[in-house]
Amino acid sequence: MATYAIGDIQGCYAALQRLLGEIGFSASRDSLWLVGDLVNRGDSSLEVMRFVRDLGERAITVLGNHDLHLAMVAEGHGRPSKEDTLDAVLAAPDREELLVWLRSRSMFHVEDDYAMVHAGLLPQWSILQALELGGEVEQALRAPEYRDFLSHMWGSEPAQWSEHLRGWDRLRIVVNAMTRMRFCTRYGVMEFRAKGPLESAPEGYLPWFAVPGRASRTHTVVCGHWSALGFRREEKLLALDSGCLWGGCLTAVRLEDRKIFQLQCPQSLAPDGW
Repeated sequence: MATYAIGDIQGCYAALQRLLGEIGFSASRDSLWLVGDLVNRGDSSLEVMRFVRDLGERAITVLGNHDLHLAMVAEGHGRPSKEDTLDAVLAAPDREELLVWLRSRSMFHVEDDYAMVHAGLLPQWSILQALELGGEVEQALRAPEYRDFLSHMWGSEPAQWSEHLRGWDRLRIVVNAMTRMRFCTRYGVMEFRAKGPLESAPEGYLPWFAVPGRASRTHTVVCGHWSALGFRREEKLLALDSGCLWGGCLTAVRLEDRKIFQLQCPQSLAPDGW
């Protein structure tokens, strides 16, 4: 029995199946940890969603920004992009079942010495606090009034955490940190424009995982989201988005011994300019 953590799939179903074949994944024996962004920009988002859903408890998935974008677009919120590849999901006969399943995924998952999130954690947040805050967002996504939350979810403010935040602002900053963040200041002020490699950090900003003394260093954080960062392994970090969508690799790490498996993906499936 093994647990494989896998980076952003983004609709690349064929690559996912090839990687699972190469590592000898068995749905009756092994488990998958998926760091979010199951869908969008690749050409097989519907197939990815159905496959992961059908794995049941064998697949643990946290929500990424593209997954939440799908949930918003399906309800008429957000701004659909010309680069979106979500039409097959939105037209599927099992669309509503898939969307309910998607909204019921976690924001943050903790097990033993590992913690999984799509993008990152603010430096002030301990693992326990992040788990509680993620739970607040999960409750809002699963509530009968979830459409109200989706209509207020997107936006880049507030950019800094405060214990005094309430309502939509409180939920939005949790979503932004856990699904969008790359760089922040030592005080946890987030910046969302810079998407490049480490050296592209704006002045005064650091990669979220490099902030000195961040409270989440009690666990190894497994994450994705940052394709320009690429695969990165540190003592307390496994960053797994190695750019499969862009012709990079789809990366899996077996958590029991941290063995790395990588599949070279075909030339970019995504439109230029994203």
